[in-house]
Amino acid sequence: MVMSRKRFSAAGLVLAACLVPAACATLEQIAGSLLSLRRLEFRLGAVRDFALVGVRLEGKAALTDFSAFDAVALAQGFRSRKLPAEFVLDVLVRNPNTGTGGSTKTVSTLTSLESRLLIDGKTTVTGNIDRPMEIPGTGEAAAIPIRMTVDLYEFFGQKSYEDIIGLALAIGGRGGSPSRLTLDAQPRVTTPLGEIAYPGRLTIIDKEFR
Repeated sequence: MVMSRKRFSAAGLVLAACLVPAACATLEQIAGSLLSLRRLEFRLGAVRDFALVGVRLEGKAALTDFSAFDAVALAQGFRSRKLPAEFVLDVLVRNPNTGTGGSTKTVSTLTSLESRLLIDGKTTVTGNIDRPMEIPGTGEAAAIPIRMTVDLYEFFGQKSYEDIIGLALAIGGRGGSPSRLTLDAQPRVTTPLGEIAYPGRLTIIDKEFR
């Protein structure tokens, strides 16, 4: 149903434009571009550079992997009810408009990806891309980094110290993954008519492109 509405909207633009023959070809291109740009696909990629209270989690898999100095810093953060986590979340974006299968090869520019970060289903902080990113029509995924800062104690302070550290390690430690993360996102892209927002928010996860 969503795709049908998009096609109807684009077809309406073409029909209106064709009342003026000189504009018909241009509007057909615009309509095709709009349909193509709305087909960008998103999936969560790697979590990088994860630090908790300034302590790097790279290579760590358990509390016993931390040095005495780092363990003290983490424990003090928990006692003070502040456990700020900083990390980079890569969002993989795929442009399927490769020029095959009847589509027009198109380079899309993602100008904004305003995102709400969910951890274990709980809404936490918002983030966005730092600058516009071009997504070439190659069918291959491009990694778009989003820098996140979230105080884990603020949202998970009801859990034990061990559980919060375990959560951080599951996301950004050795063998960590974005499987416990979700992005509720609103993409904005450039089109021949200017910048437009997607008609609805996307739920971006790590298991599949959406």
